[in-house]
Amino acid sequence: MSQVQERTREEVRAARAAKRAEAEALGVDEAFVSRMVEHFYAAIREDDLLGPIFAERIDDWPEHLGRMKTFWRSILFNSGEFSGNPMRKHMAIPGLEERHFAHWLELFYATLRALEEDPGGTSLVAMRARSIADSLLTGIAVRRDGLVGSRAGKDLPHV
Repeated sequence: MSQVQERTREEVRAARAAKRAEAEALGVDEAFVSRMVEHFYAAIREDDLLGPIFAERIDDWPEHLGRMKTFWRSILFNSGEFSGNPMRKHMAIPGLEERHFAHWLELFYATLRALEEDPGGTSLVAMRARSIADSLLTGIAVRRDGLVGSRAGKDLPHV
């Protein structure tokens, strides 16, 4: 390995460590991510709007929860451990609209408030969740409506 490659790897490791330390300083650690995912998907499974959508697609909840914990650790800590294509998965669900993503965010925000250890941590996770919802909704809208869909997520709720 060249010195440049080694330096690049060290920079990536340092950036990941800094991102993780920033989140952990706000109470967002692996234990928090685990509680958040468990609490959130318990609410999803009971929800009249979103529960049926998930029930049609999730056969193995423990596997899905594990995958979502990996996803959120990757998002919040830049851990690099998640591989998958959430956009493709969401585009395959017929009829997803802004109301679904807005409701998903409201349930997510309620979960964050229920588990809140630090308002800064809530804000950090909520901003990432909103960005993800916006990106997924926009991708679906652009595919369906063309460029007119490029601002599809502008009215999604904030925490």
